[in-house]
Amino acid sequence: MCGIVGYIGRQQAPPILMEGLSKLEYRGYDSAGIAVHDGHKINMLKAEGKLKNLAAKLSENPVEGCVGIGHTRWATHGAPSDVNSHPHTSEDMTIAVVHNGIIENYLSIKEELSAKGYRFVSETDTETVAHLIDFYYKAGNDFFDSVFMALDRIEGAYALGILCKDYPDTLIAVRKNCPLVVGIGEGENFIASDIPAILHHTRDVYFLDDNEIAVIKTDDIKIFDREKNTVEREVFNVKWDIDAAEKGGYEHFMIKEINEQPKIVQDVVSRRIPESSDTIDLEGINLRKEDLEKINRIYVVACGTAYHAGLIGKHLIEKVARIPVVADVASEFRYKDPILDEHTLLIVVSQSGETADTLEALRIAKRNNARVLAVVNAVGSSIAREADDVFYILAGPEISVASTKAFSAQVVALELIAFHIAMEVGKMTKEEFAEIKEELYALPAKISTILQKDKIEKLLAEKYLQSKNVFFIGRGLDYLISMEGSLKLKEIAYLHSEAYAAGELKHGPIAMIEDSTLVIALATQEELFEKTLSNIKEVKARGAKVIAIALEGNDGFKGEVDDVIYIPRANKMITPILANIPAQLFAYYVAYGLGTDIDQPRNLAKSVTVE
Repeated sequence: MCGIVGYIGRQQAPPILMEGLSKLEYRGYDSAGIAVHDGHKINMLKAEGKLKNLAAKLSENPVEGCVGIGHTRWATHGAPSDVNSHPHTSEDMTIAVVHNGIIENYLSIKEELSAKGYRFVSETDTETVAHLIDFYYKAGNDFFDSVFMALDRIEGAYALGILCKDYPDTLIAVRKNCPLVVGIGEGENFIASDIPAILHHTRDVYFLDDNEIAVIKTDDIKIFDREKNTVEREVFNVKWDIDAAEKGGYEHFMIKEINEQPKIVQDVVSRRIPESSDTIDLEGINLRKEDLEKINRIYVVACGTAYHAGLIGKHLIEKVARIPVVADVASEFRYKDPILDEHTLLIVVSQSGETADTLEALRIAKRNNARVLAVVNAVGSSIAREADDVFYILAGPEISVASTKAFSAQVVALELIAFHIAMEVGKMTKEEFAEIKEELYALPAKISTILQKDKIEKLLAEKYLQSKNVFFIGRGLDYLISMEGSLKLKEIAYLHSEAYAAGELKHGPIAMIEDSTLVIALATQEELFEKTLSNIKEVKARGAKVIAIALEGNDGFKGEVDDVIYIPRANKMITPILANIPAQLFAYYVAYGLGTDIDQPRNLAKSVTVE
């Protein structure tokens, strides 16, 4: 993995491929390459490091052709290097392949092909695919059948773009458990692992489903299933603008997306709760009283930042609807042999809608007749298509690897789902909801207030820039936001950071507190304030420096902390969204001060499509 782009048409392919790859840089990568068919043969250029390294090679050694594939790689098999970069080819350059995902049985195929005389030069699993297609092609099969025969052999997850030297008019694309779209142009067509790569050229796309193969020519696209039957596919028109995927004057996508949160939250709320309404419009999600009466078990499953949003969702569903909920990380859930049946509701949360472990959790649930509700950002994504019900947060493209605006939108979505369930089962009155509605409508302005005072977080980031160990503590909902705040600091600033339930300090973590250890204490849940304050005193007594995040007007610290960031007052169920904004800003400004690659942090990818 991580980014694929392909072109076939009447224009020169290299500039289009390079442009497309630049739009996929946000996904995280460590090398890049292109393969271009010049009408006679396939030419290839690859380079370790950033895309500018590949651009420099292309400037020195230009290639021409109207058909090509490109790739930005995030290393899985083999270290980052020119040799391990994609595309990979057969030895005589007959076949060229780019690949996202993992070929699970590549070692056995590699051994088999090596015994037949095939020579491997990289450490990757992808090279196996190129040689395997070549093997069937050299046995007398045509390009199309050779690809199908290779697919019968390989196991795992993959999105593939494939060229053949003897078919200068054809690009083949394959998808299984990894996202891939086909862009539809006039006299030209495209493939990409994500829409921004081709949005400058077309807004019309086909989303490939699992086990589908697209045979793409300049003026024609045919999609087949694994039985070689032709598949009819509806054209999807992309509504959001290319400008949404640009920085818009901000230095980094992350700070742009942090500042987009007031509008994103406003959009989610206003779309689902019209001003004149006293109910929540879930737009076709049929979770009515009669449906909920059949449910005796709810799971919330996600990964990373989405999991933290899911934890808040669990807390709120239990709090307001009084229904037990289990929250789990998808990579663990799927191996626990979870109890799933027709009385189970599985809520999955994913920004990309392509997260491999979350998608597999969904499929396990569906195989066991459970009902699946997805909270996703990417329209037309695999999770969205396979779930029974979908709550689209519609936050627009989130380019920075570290999620910010999608998290806030996910939390709002889960809050609305919780409040909807509570009203359907009679645990929340219309009067109680009216108060919540007022709070939700006021939320964007309160987020804006925090963002307007971001100099506080910037100054504190400068003050504590040299911190080596950072601990986030909190109780209740504050603890859940502590987990997300800690993750952000790890992701983009590369600082050792841990989050702990404040009440657990005495059960081990307090041993790590020493002079000048930085502790960020979230204390926005007023009924728990005194207990959190006692934990603050404990770490201060052991030499820690403490930044508190608290509600406006709370003067209860009285010298117990070194610095305070105040947030506007709100209903305690709404407060987590507000409390998270200073944590996002603090992480951003610490990373900025340390000079890290904020939008593309090392070793991370935006959409984790491998297990």
